[in-house]
Amino acid sequence: MLETATGLILRTRPLTETSLIVQWLTPAEGRLATVAKGARRHKSPFLGKLDLFYQAEFSFARSRRSGLHTLREVRLLETREALRQDLRRLQQAAYATALVEEATETDTPLPEIYELLRGFLDDLCRTEPGPQGVLAFELRLLRETGLQPDWRDARLAAGTQKAAAALMGDDRVAARRLKLTAAQTGELGRFLDGFILYHLGRLPRGRTAALAGTP
Repeated sequence: MLETATGLILRTRPLTETSLIVQWLTPAEGRLATVAKGARRHKSPFLGKLDLFYQAEFSFARSRRSGLHTLREVRLLETREALRQDLRRLQQAAYATALVEEATETDTPLPEIYELLRGFLDDLCRTEPGPQGVLAFELRLLRETGLQPDWRDARLAAGTQKAAAALMGDDRVAARRLKLTAAQTGELGRFLDGFILYHLGRLPRGRTAALAGTP
């Protein structure tokens, strides 16, 4: 029996000469993996529909033997071409998806994290990329995964703590308008570096580049 879902593509990789493994983030199914058979063929019905950060409605046949399900149909909703046309945007999008993969488990409903990542990618397409957006994403992801920092123990300057609390809020527009000083950005970035490393056990690759906006 076929199941349907809406999802964001987090990662793709070759499985065979003709097939791809596609990693999705969905609201109801959480993270799941599908195999797109024949997707690398020139006349594949999947051609042009499977790439990083794409958003799509898709159907799949669930495997009873493994966590790799069979992708059947894909209806593309959004490609976010702006992310592939600017290196800084690409770096930040790649880091955000890697952080989601590191911070979540497979086959677990993740509606809030799905909306968080979708909103981050959409904002990244429309606004100038900077470290503030990455820090806000990290803070909100920590909140959604139950790892919200206790600012009383954070030993951050009062102004930095206030800025962090604002960045963690649900109002993305207000967070983008917030003006952090270079000192506040650096202090919060260093704090989150250690905090994420402590709680997740490792930092996803690309964080330095994502915060700096340079290779």
